Amino acid sequence: MTALLEVDGLESGYGDALVLRGVSLRAGRDEIVSLIGPNGAGKSTLLKTIYGLVPARAGSIRLLGREITRMRADRLTRAGVNFVPQVDNVFPSLSVAENLKVSVLPMPRGDRGEAIAEVEALFPIVKERARQRAGTLSGGQRKLVALARAVVTRPSLLLLDEPSAGLAPKAVSEVFEKLREIASLGIGIVMVEQNARRALALSHRGYVLDMGRNAFEGPGSELLADPNVVALYLGSGAGRSGPPPV
Repeated sequence: MTALLEVDGLESGYGDALVLRGVSLRAGRDEIVSLIGPNGAGKSTLLKTIYGLVPARAGSIRLLGREITRMRADRLTRAGVNFVPQVDNVFPSLSVAENLKVSVLPMPRGDRGEAIAEVEALFPIVKERARQRAGTLSGGQRKLVALARAVVTRPSLLLLDEPSAGLAPKAVSEVFEKLREIASLGIGIVMVEQNARRALALSHRGYVLDMGRNAFEGPGSELLADPNVVALYLGSGAGRSGPPPV
């Protein structure tokens, strides 16, 4: 069966700096895949390269077998890929309802109302806070609205950069439970997450990146139990907040 997302030998970077050095990964429909590793490993750069925000220098990216390497972000959204960055993921001056209306503009007019209704059922907060400006929401509420904005476009693949960053423990639990629900709808999720243990526990599979290369990969539960992964990447400092990743 063709994987939802296939990345092979991907290289990319910024200016003269090469960040990704031949990274490969797979993600299937309804799978949650986590990317973990030390700061500077290239995790966020990988998401941005898949979404066309950083140009690929070598390698290939395929969505359901279709080559999407170097495709523009707006075209990728129409093709079924959406990206939720760590920050600047809502329009703060717009209401929650207006945020959703902006997100569905690329969709056929006849589909917009139904798409918004589907998201309101999945994310009750977007109906409860419809008239509230997104910039006045709590961190957890904003993250849920950001996810709703991505899901309303009916993607097949979501790319998430640090979905739990800066959230209180209760909000983290709520966001992670919502990710389970999203995946159960048949939407693949590839996420970079600073809370490595919790991410792997949630994930079907995980990839550990180091120095822009694949270091370890496997089912999330197996990586959690791998003594090498634990010693190198899941020690006492794993999961703590730190500077934004590369």
